[in-house]
Amino acid sequence: MSTLLHARHWLKAHPLALDAALAAAVLVCMLAGSFVDPNAEHGAKWGARTPDALGVTLMTLSAAALVLRRRAPRTVLAVTAGFSLIELATGDPRAPVAMSAVVALYTVASASATDRPTTWRVGLLTMTTLTGTAMLVGPLPWYEQENLGLFAWTGMAAAAGDAVRSRRAFIHAIRERAERAERTREEEARRRVAEERLRIARDLHDVVAHHIALVNVQAGVAAHVMDKRPDQAKEALAHVREASRSALNELRATVGLLRQSGDPEAPTEPAPGLNRLDELAGTFRNAGLPVEVARADHGTALPAAVDLAAYRVIQEALTNVRKHAGPEAKAEVSVVRVGPNIEVTVLDNGSGEPTGQEAHDDGGGHGLLGMRERVTALGGSCTAGPRYGGGFRVHAILPVSSRTAPAEDTA
Repeated sequence: MSTLLHARHWLKAHPLALDAALAAAVLVCMLAGSFVDPNAEHGAKWGARTPDALGVTLMTLSAAALVLRRRAPRTVLAVTAGFSLIELATGDPRAPVAMSAVVALYTVASASATDRPTTWRVGLLTMTTLTGTAMLVGPLPWYEQENLGLFAWTGMAAAAGDAVRSRRAFIHAIRERAERAERTREEEARRRVAEERLRIARDLHDVVAHHIALVNVQAGVAAHVMDKRPDQAKEALAHVREASRSALNELRATVGLLRQSGDPEAPTEPAPGLNRLDELAGTFRNAGLPVEVARADHGTALPAAVDLAAYRVIQEALTNVRKHAGPEAKAEVSVVRVGPNIEVTVLDNGSGEPTGQEAHDDGGGHGLLGMRERVTALGGSCTAGPRYGGGFRVHAILPVSSRTAPAEDTA
């Protein structure tokens, strides 16, 4: 079996050798057929006639032309058909030179560059030319079996070549469709990975920015009052510990999404939402930022993705207030149900002139961009900018019916 496979691969790698072998086989068949008289009595068909020198020469030349049938199929068909016409007009007895034209016609019909109309035009032209010449100028009567057989063989060659070409085109189309589908699946997988990576990056940014800002503030307070008011310093350090613990828990939950499915250590805590808004506001109050919360959402049950996005928008907006609005700033948070949407607004009256370590922040973060990406992904809108008379305003409109995939319902 391995020997046959090796031989098959070798022949595919050397098509000229295969064509030369085919040409030799066709020559042997033509020479053998030239000694057979189909009209002879039973038992005396072989050796009933002998080809002449012209017939042998034409058979040899037409078989040699088949060696180039892949490189120039139409030229080989024209050459073999010409040799066949000469033999049909002059041969007596006839030699089966037309056998080479049949092989050449099959090659033309099966070529991938040939379409079906061209196949039938070339086939009909070859059939009518060879058969008509044999009937009109040949030494045999026009109704002889040899003439009708010539018509049948050329017709079958054209039909077989067209069938082979159609099958090859069908297989090629199936393979191309499968490859295109595979490319599409790979592109979709890459797109989903990129979206998930961006979503996790936004969550990490929100978690780190919020809690580290609180830790920074409380650590600064503790350092400032450590000597004079140790009780207040202890309270500030307790807030630092609580904020760092919350940061670690949220980071663990977010990074846990990267684990394999079925991992028993994967987090099962629900994603934060507006039900934790009071707790979120309390962490900022403990950090020295007065926060007022007003809700008029009438207990609306939000999809998990919308609930998380609203929470993250408020968290990021309050973090920016604490970092950039100045030490005397106050913040107001409102959550209102308006028709099919939930509207989240965060206002502050800050001067926009942070002090201390915050004054050295470059302000080049991705907080506002992340908020807009979250809201836009859910089919909503988010605007942020300075308020008339001072301060800053963040306003997000989120549809109550989320259009996101379930994959974004967890954080």
